[in-house]
Amino acid sequence: MEIVRKEQQQTVDGPEEYFTGKATITGMFAREAPSRLTGAIVHFEPGARTAWHSHPLGQTLIVTEGVGWTQVEGGQKYEFHEGDIMWCPADKKHWHGATPHEGMTHIALQEALDGKNVTWMGKVTDEEYLAGSED
Repeated sequence: MEIVRKEQQQTVDGPEEYFTGKATITGMFAREAPSRLTGAIVHFEPGARTAWHSHPLGQTLIVTEGVGWTQVEGGQKYEFHEGDIMWCPADKKHWHGATPHEGMTHIALQEALDGKNVTWMGKVTDEEYLAGSED
């Protein structure tokens, strides 16, 4: 068994090239083969969001706090809340983050394929982020 205590976990700022607004990443991990599991706890301040990205084997998000939005490219934007669990299918270009007025925290879990767990793409514009909302 291995336990990484909360006080031992590092928190880093979400890289500006992959996030808009203030996001922090805590407890980032990758399991050793034969496991392919990777994950982290990601906190988004109001208005913060990821850039467009995809995962070769999909991604599960477990929302632990707040309210957020997510969208697959060309699809409907969805709102999600604390306690919700989301699945984004493999290789689907998508983004997720907080709403403009409330922060959000989720646990992100995804598997690596050939050592890669994410492909980052361009940033979500303000127009894309706010499309279909009253903000």
